[in-house]
Amino acid sequence: MDSTQRFSSRVENYVRYRPSYPPAVLDTLRDECGLTPSAVIADIGSGTGLLSELFLRNGNRLFGVEPNREMRTAAERLLHDYPNFTSIEGAAEATTLPDSSIDFVTAGQAFHWFDHERARPEFARILRPDGWVVLVWNYRRIDATPFMREYEGLIQRFSIDYSEMTHHRPEFDERNVSTFFGPSGCQVAVHLNPQLLDYEGLQGRLLSSSYTPEAGHPNHEPMLAALRTLFDTYQVGGQVSFDYDTKVYFGHLSP
Repeated sequence: MDSTQRFSSRVENYVRYRPSYPPAVLDTLRDECGLTPSAVIADIGSGTGLLSELFLRNGNRLFGVEPNREMRTAAERLLHDYPNFTSIEGAAEATTLPDSSIDFVTAGQAFHWFDHERARPEFARILRPDGWVVLVWNYRRIDATPFMREYEGLIQRFSIDYSEMTHHRPEFDERNVSTFFGPSGCQVAVHLNPQLLDYEGLQGRLLSSSYTPEAGHPNHEPMLAALRTLFDTYQVGGQVSFDYDTKVYFGHLSP
């Protein structure tokens, strides 16, 4: 499947049940990169606008570059009230943005989908001198609790192509990210980002992932039955804690 189309049928679950990013991300960028409300942001692979909204609330002018029509339409609906938001049909490898027009290139939960060899010169083209690249992920804390460990096992048991597609795969690690920045590498900040979910939320979070089987697939109903059992085992007061580390990789692109 074309990677830009993998979430087309999952947009509503993505909007409702994916976690946002903690305000501490902005604190890091203010302290380490001199982020101010006047900075112009290009959020690449902006999806439904989860990371974009963090910067829009900060007052930034932001261009959301997204190749998937369904995701882009959702962002346009959800971010309609932000006058500083511009939605662009484009991709990491061809943003359509002008040369030297951007202070921060960001990507939330998206960099692992890019063609890195083509995206790097495109980022360099649109960035102003001394502009920053900021790559952000909400990483599930797979070993944080018995619930999180068993959730990981459930995904591995029922998923379609989890090991090939996820940024959790062993060959996709910080070395890949650092290499993208060049010889100077990048800095990393980590922030805790827990999400409390009832069963509906947990199911929606699971089904928002591109590697989980949808209705009609033979693994779909057994997966949901296993999820119900998992929730019932670990819920407290009708909720489970879905734990993330929000990792922020930031730096300049070295020549």
